Amino acid sequence: MSTQIFVNLPVKDLDRSVKFFTALGYTFNPQFTDENATCMIIGENIFAMLLVGRYFKTFTGKALCDTQKNAEAIIALSADNRAQVDEIVGKAVAAGAATPRPVQDLGFMYQHGFEDLDGHLWEYFYMDPKGPPQG
Repeated sequence: MSTQIFVNLPVKDLDRSVKFFTALGYTFNPQFTDENATCMIIGENIFAMLLVGRYFKTFTGKALCDTQKNAEAIIALSADNRAQVDEIVGKAVAAGAATPRPVQDLGFMYQHGFEDLDGHLWEYFYMDPKGPPQG
């Protein structure tokens, strides 16, 4: 069995978050969806659990991060090409996301990201299979 990853993220308004990520083309597993949480399918073995803040707190004794002031993590996802990076960020901005920094074009790697409606940072990147220049 291959390893799966489930990234757990607190959200303020679950319905608003589902609407936002649906606009980006993501789908959700109804088996793991209720008024407290939903399972967003990112890839074959990659999922994001969007958890209402009060429910998220039941999993930790720590305070939730104020994502308007602090970065908790940057979720980085690969894309098939540069156009796909631009497309997903464009959809996110159209759905209400902000772009905290401009596109980064390093030649062999192209990346751009957005801050979702809850302040979580998402970075999409395309990396040339040949990798960085050698020498």
